[in-house]
Amino acid sequence: MSDEHVHVLTGAYALNAVGDEERETIERHVQDCMACAEEVRELTATAARLGTAVAAAAPPSMKPQVITWIKTVRQLPPDVEAVSVVPRPASARARYARRLVLAACVAAATAFGGTAAWQFQDAQRAEQRAQQARQETTDMARVLAASDARTVSGSLKGGARATVIVSRGQNTAVFLASGLPDLADGKTYQLWFDNDGRTMKPAGLIGDDGAVVMEGDIGKATGVGVTVEPAGGSPQPTTTPLALMTLPA
Repeated sequence: MSDEHVHVLTGAYALNAVGDEERETIERHVQDCMACAEEVRELTATAARLGTAVAAAAPPSMKPQVITWIKTVRQLPPDVEAVSVVPRPASARARYARRLVLAACVAAATAFGGTAAWQFQDAQRAEQRAQQARQETTDMARVLAASDARTVSGSLKGGARATVIVSRGQNTAVFLASGLPDLADGKTYQLWFDNDGRTMKPAGLIGDDGAVVMEGDIGKATGVGVTVEPAGGSPQPTTTPLALMTLPA
């Protein structure tokens, strides 16, 4: 399988529905393709949330109602209008975007000297962040696909929902949250590994999308906590936890 076709398998990869050879190709590809890495990250987070959803039983009256509607409701006519669009593969879009960024930096360096140097440094920082995001995407997918992956979900103060997927074999945990309220400037959400209520070890900050691979080894941690801390985080919690979730053994 060529890298040019990897972008069509990101969904299957997120659901752990690819073979070993395809998985290796995809993981190698996302190291260099920011667009595919971001897509895999979003799809794996969505898949994890769907996996923790609670199914609701259909009411007994639904089946006879549907049968009645089938007999009386006309089928919509087919949509005959078609627009031929040939999308550019995600990998090509990412490469094209990177070329534009570099070209812009070179042009600015020629025209504006010192200002261009600052722009180039900014582009370098952006690329470093992209590399970190790609690595986190790969780490997250491996935890979700681990044979010993276990999941625990709970509610946070304020109505948000959180899920932790932990693999003791890989000594790694993934945190997913939805509905987190926006914080005031200078504040951030921070994660902690709880050791039987005796100590709290910093485990990273929660990003805007609510999905993050927790930092540090799980070790003998028995739970995960979430607090609101000053921007940049704290070495120890400074506020009452919004939630304390017990990790699966």
